Amino acid sequence: MTVIAPRAQLCIWTNIDPAFEADFNRWYDREHMQERVAIPGFRFARRFKALHDCARPYLALYCTRDAAVFTSEPYAQAFQHQTEWSLRNFARMQGTQRRVGTLDVEAGEGQGGVLAAFVLTPAALAQARPRLDTQLDELTRGDGIVRATLQVTVPALSVSLTAKDAALPPADAVVLIEGTDPDAVRTAAETLAAAHGVPAAGVTCFAMLWRLGANDD
Repeated sequence: MTVIAPRAQLCIWTNIDPAFEADFNRWYDREHMQERVAIPGFRFARRFKALHDCARPYLALYCTRDAAVFTSEPYAQAFQHQTEWSLRNFARMQGTQRRVGTLDVEAGEGQGGVLAAFVLTPAALAQARPRLDTQLDELTRGDGIVRATLQVTVPALSVSLTAKDAALPPADAVVLIEGTDPDAVRTAAETLAAAHGVPAAGVTCFAMLWRLGANDD
């Protein structure tokens, strides 16, 4: 029997100094997402902005065919040939969390205009893992919820590519819940987070800014 590797995702969760926010958004919208989805194996990219005050109000998600895309030569070449615009914005980003992980659970269908996210520590993930498949599937049956995913971090792929001697990030996970109703999405995320020891303050709710697919014209 052929074993198909799960899809993978790059998650960039960050903040930006308000003085540079306009240029940051222009760069993401006019150059950066286009460059990334042009890499072979990238399926689509999405950008989000938080609906409330938080430490990292911007989220970018890049879905790929599998995790092997992040060790491919085209991906390496993309990082070896950054534009000046990219380098300026990388230097301005604050408190950035970079995670590459496998999408071990993808429940529901489509994509929602509202997304809530929270992080499970490695210890919490180990305890939660046996139940999460069922819990995420059940969430997608609720009104206003269309999709729920579990992205499990691959530390070796998630290390910063721009900071020298960066330490390996933890083997944590990100839970992502998407839907059409902001209140339903927030409530579902906060309830699930609490069940796994994550306080409501650890849940961030976002609105999707835009989506770019690899085959878009």
